[in-house]
Amino acid sequence: LSLVLSLGATKDMGKMLGGDEEKDPDAAKKEEERQEALRQEEEERKAKYAKMEAEREVMRQGIRDKYGLKKKEEKEAEAQAALEANAEGSLTRTKKAIPPGCGDEEEEEEESILDTVIKYLPGPLQDMFKK
Repeated sequence: LSLVLSLGATKDMGKMLGGDEEKDPDAAKKEEERQEALRQEEEERKAKYAKMEAEREVMRQGIRDKYGLKKKEEKEAEAQAALEANAEGSLTRTKKAIPPGCGDEEEEEEESILDTVIKYLPGPLQDMFKK
């Protein structure tokens, strides 16, 4: 009996001292199942949020129809079409205030600094400065 206890004790002592641990033969299978479960949960979450967003979009469209509002993309497309329609009837091209290359070099340097600053602004602020 003491022989059995000493063998078991030395095996446990070896693990505590950083010796080889017993490998779980099903570890790879368990990890694969865990990864599959995570993938499935992620897909379910994405489907849930896609459904919620679709419901919100239906509600938004109902409000747009009720109050005669248009989406931002539709407004931009109409504005672009109006500009093109105005340009078609015009016999002259659009005039620029100062032709490129005619001007002080300091102004060009300031433009490049301004462009650099605009480049680091968030998207909506960039759009304000570009117009």
